[in-house]
Amino acid sequence: MKRYRLRAFALAALLVPCLGGNAVAQTSTIILPVDAHAKADQQAAIMYARQLIAAGDLDRAVKGLEDFVASHPSAADAARFLGDLYYRQGRFDKAAAVYQELIARDAKDKESHNRLGVVYAAQNRVDQAISEFESALPGTDSIKDLVFLHRRKGDLNQYEAQMIKRANDNPTDADAQEELGEIFATMHQPNAAIRYFRRALDTDPKSIAGLNGTAMAYLDLQQHATAEEYLRSCLAIDPFNYACIDNLGVAEIQAGEPGNALELFRKAHRLEPERPEAIVNFGYLADARGDWKRAVTYYVQAMAVNPYVPESYVNLGIDYEHNGLYQLAQAALLKGVAAVPYDGRVRYLLARAYAAQGQKALAIEQLRAAQASLDPEVAQIAKEESARLAGASASGP
Repeated sequence: MKRYRLRAFALAALLVPCLGGNAVAQTSTIILPVDAHAKADQQAAIMYARQLIAAGDLDRAVKGLEDFVASHPSAADAARFLGDLYYRQGRFDKAAAVYQELIARDAKDKESHNRLGVVYAAQNRVDQAISEFESALPGTDSIKDLVFLHRRKGDLNQYEAQMIKRANDNPTDADAQEELGEIFATMHQPNAAIRYFRRALDTDPKSIAGLNGTAMAYLDLQQHATAEEYLRSCLAIDPFNYACIDNLGVAEIQAGEPGNALELFRKAHRLEPERPEAIVNFGYLADARGDWKRAVTYYVQAMAVNPYVPESYVNLGIDYEHNGLYQLAQAALLKGVAAVPYDGRVRYLLARAYAAQGQKALAIEQLRAAQASLDPEVAQIAKEESARLAGASASGP
């Protein structure tokens, strides 16, 4: 079976941070107003939870935040972060309850609408998820999820046409342009994405979402130098932006500077150790050095931090398959299908593991699912491999 050609970087989409930035709490002798004290308390609680997560103790981080939120009922940032951790543990009902309570307090809480949409999507509550993601716009990273949900619902073409009309009817609406750029990026049409991201930047040149989105599209085109320009502009505005730091690391890898990339991934990981992208990219660098066993530990760690990011499964599957460990690849990729069922790369790699073990019928089933991928390269190789396997089965004994 044809090998999947590219090991996956973990590019980071822009998330709205819980604390309005990655500010580090500092000791001060000045007297703070009550509201500022409350904010500082939340920062300290979240920072401590992040330290525990970085040390590999997610359960203790959750317990500490539970205690803090119970004794600080108005601490919305800490509660939202607790919901995020519940979600990553697969405790969907508890996560949803946290977000629902926050929305009941503030119906305009876009961050909580976005996160509740993620939970509903994981539970296959498609219409409710779409409603929550729509309520989260503009200003959150809901568009990619909306693309997949409309694909699942069967009305993606209508949704795309609606968003194109909105953007073209409102050429100076930066949000409309940026959101359409995200749609095209999700559909693996980077040139179209760049066109609309740049329109957004024409109106709002300091848009972090626009700068990061444009950079990600250029990275998809392997134009790392141009991507770096946009990412450095992003970091000039927000020096502690996790997504732009992580993606700049990917650009450095494309530029042949793995040492620079490693330092950037370390910086991103220190800022938000609960996010998996930098951890996946540590694994990518380990693979590049030929240390696949160390890479595997990073991919497993990334899954423990957040089991809903496909690149962890993609790279883990590739490492196991390259080393002939097809049963381990199959086990990991089956978990990947459960976590991210619409990622064609995971389906393709699972098919490859099945085929290597002589399970052609199961392989063909996964290849047919992979043909529905939004990534045209994955869809094409899945189609070719499905035809080859089906032909081999027909001509076999």
